[in-house]
Amino acid sequence: MHFPVLILVASSFFIPCLALNVVAYISKESPIAKAGLLANIGPSVTHPEVKPGVVVASPSRDGDYFYSWTRDSALVFKCLIDEFISGRDASLESRINDYVASQARIQRLPTSAGLGEPKFYVNETVYTGTLNRPQRDGPALRAAAFINLAKFYAETNLTYVQSALWPVIALDLAYISETWNLTTFDLWEELSSSSFWTAAVQHHALRHGVQLGKALASLDELTVKKYTTQAERIFCFMQRFWNPREGYMSANLGGGRTGLDANTVLVSIHTFDPARGCDARTFQPCSSWALANLYKYVRSFAGFQANYGIPDGQAMATWEEISGSLPQQAFIEIDVVSVDFFNVFYSGISPGRYAANNVIYETLVEAIGAYADGFVAVVAGATPSSGSLPEQYSRLSGVTPIGAPDYSWSYAAALTAFSRREGFVPKSGGLPDSLRESCVSSVENYTGNVSVTFYLHADLYWGVMPHVSGSLDALGGWSTDHAITLAPLDFSRNIWSVSLDLPANATFEYKYFTTWQSSTTWESGVNRRLSLPGSGYVYQNDTLYA
Repeated sequence: MHFPVLILVASSFFIPCLALNVVAYISKESPIAKAGLLANIGPSVTHPEVKPGVVVASPSRDGDYFYSWTRDSALVFKCLIDEFISGRDASLESRINDYVASQARIQRLPTSAGLGEPKFYVNETVYTGTLNRPQRDGPALRAAAFINLAKFYAETNLTYVQSALWPVIALDLAYISETWNLTTFDLWEELSSSSFWTAAVQHHALRHGVQLGKALASLDELTVKKYTTQAERIFCFMQRFWNPREGYMSANLGGGRTGLDANTVLVSIHTFDPARGCDARTFQPCSSWALANLYKYVRSFAGFQANYGIPDGQAMATWEEISGSLPQQAFIEIDVVSVDFFNVFYSGISPGRYAANNVIYETLVEAIGAYADGFVAVVAGATPSSGSLPEQYSRLSGVTPIGAPDYSWSYAAALTAFSRREGFVPKSGGLPDSLRESCVSSVENYTGNVSVTFYLHADLYWGVMPHVSGSLDALGGWSTDHAITLAPLDFSRNIWSVSLDLPANATFEYKYFTTWQSSTTWESGVNRRLSLPGSGYVYQNDTLYA
């Protein structure tokens, strides 16, 4: 199991170790982390057997580390490619070109798991030992890294894009399209199931791959249609992982561990696209789903040694994820799903929209920024003077290194977190609006139902009951006599809910009303409007209009 350290450290924005100067730590650690990362990439003076462009998980020969994983390599080079294309380090170009050439050779090696083979020797030969296969996230992560690079080179070195990058991308996209709905071993190489992490990175790669293929005229019309349809199906499948009752994203479906897992936090980091804003269904970092999930995940670590004395709800995450909640727009939107996360920073806060000139807005921005720094501070407190970053820290002590030293993904995670803190974010994929929200066409002529859960935040007197009615027959056809009554989900937060099967692809209007004894009171304002996808699940969060 491979686990970068910035995903394994607990923190709070109000703990003693935050006294460490985060800025000073980043200034010292950044060059050490980068040097450590580059030392793990061939060609290497200390490890001449490592081929150019090959990433070793760790230089340690103790255990299962002096190998190259498709997943880890892609995540490492995503970090380096982002730094290169942002203009921060032009010297990385030769390393990146070596990686491209190496992956082109490795991708074509005959293996028992096809492109789902996760691990290779450092001399670019196939590892045939015992291993949990296949692991289907690797091709998607590699494709995503290559796609970012191809978009950068498209205007200056189109020949390189078409001859070196696109052939690798094309094979990975074809693999995703054909195998996304098959089981896979998860990110930690332990569980064979359907993984949210894998589905999310596959969806991300396929969407961006279609866009690039169309721009290069490298995909014919039928292939574009096929890949787009498959991407929409993955998108709809992703919605099934959301657990509305518990308020977190389930890590896996189909058996094994299904609950909280770090891989859901990693989804928000590695499929982050600024153009999507706070879109919940693609699990963007500032979305209500991602923040609610993070809140529950953080709380799950409260009992470990690293978190003794830390207030409830302030424990474990990454700077990248936390900082994604810092708004880049003129307001912060809080709904019934994300309110518990924000309550950590402003006790008693209610769902609503808080404008930039509001004192609550300013308090949240400052507190969340400090909270994010707290995670870096804990890493700083556990980092030795050498700056070496291990695979993991003990969850019991919080500072004892576990696993491999000088771990490549840990260095990449640190560098990525530091970059986000400095304000560097990946360029948007620029996906068309029609692809950002829709999964209507995921199954042509689909005539089934979509599971819709309505969540209503309504502070009502005892005995007052909320109902929903609308233009669909299933919603009572605007009749108060046939309307749907919502049940209390959480009295402490005044949340009511009801789940219904409604016609797929339907667009309808609806509205809430309350009843008290013989009186009926409709909420104010215009009718609400909702468009449903062709399949999957919808979670609608509303606040009762006075």
